[in-house]
Amino acid sequence: MAVLFTVGPLVGVVAAMVLLWGQGLSGLDFGLFLGFYLFTGLGVTIGYHRLLTHRSFEAPTAVRVLFAVAGTMSAQKSVIDWVATHRRHHAYADEYGDPHSPHLVEDSGLRGVLRGLWHSHAGWLFSPHDTVNSRWAPDLEDDAAICAVDRSFPALVTTSFLLPPLIGLAVNGTLWGMLTAFVWGSLVRIFLLHHVTWSINSICHFFGEQPFESRDEGTNNWPLSLLSFGESWHNNHHAFPTSARHGLLRGQVDPSWRIIRTLEQLRLAWNVRLPSPRIIARKWAAEPKRLARW
Repeated sequence: MAVLFTVGPLVGVVAAMVLLWGQGLSGLDFGLFLGFYLFTGLGVTIGYHRLLTHRSFEAPTAVRVLFAVAGTMSAQKSVIDWVATHRRHHAYADEYGDPHSPHLVEDSGLRGVLRGLWHSHAGWLFSPHDTVNSRWAPDLEDDAAICAVDRSFPALVTTSFLLPPLIGLAVNGTLWGMLTAFVWGSLVRIFLLHHVTWSINSICHFFGEQPFESRDEGTNNWPLSLLSFGESWHNNHHAFPTSARHGLLRGQVDPSWRIIRTLEQLRLAWNVRLPSPRIIARKWAAEPKRLARW
């Protein structure tokens, strides 16, 4: 399954580059790409990550299910698998037991750097690991609505791949319109979202700034902030893992937080957790670090 969902979009993107070279990009194709990227990406960042993994806020069942469905349609992992893996990552961040740290390979020098980055980016998906969902996510295994979404993983991922081409066919009425919608709305969208998500595990544990004290190597990377919906303020996140807001400092773009704040104003989110200014100041590093481990 990991091979299919990891390699499949890559093969599709390469094939599409050959097939569609010089054909351009229609407004519908771009709209499908953007719309599904936003829906599924926010499902990961708000639903899988901040709501279900870290319980940074509470929400009614309908909102929880909506975000869980959206995250599932990113074709990463089923919701309970994803949450269990990520909670384990925080428990052992950059120590033995972390399923995707770039710092645990035995090789040194450039070879060690590249092996570590590959493992943390995507290689870990092909490695056996013993993450037990009943240990790391017992609350979700007791949640009937989330369990239903978890069991629906194959159907929801299939839907995520098929909806864009079906919309393309319905709007354009041609097989070519269906094909280009599949390329952009399914393959390219999933390919990009996968690599943005995986970059948080690899790049954001290897390169960037560490303004806050933290026991791990998580870093802040502003170039990824918009594409990742604020997830790349990763040093902030590891310093304050239960915070619903990751962009804690002035100028740090965090679209996921803006949506959570809007949900709170609409009374669709409550008990939103944020660190106090005093707690933030306490963790401010006396000498903020910039990592570039070449």
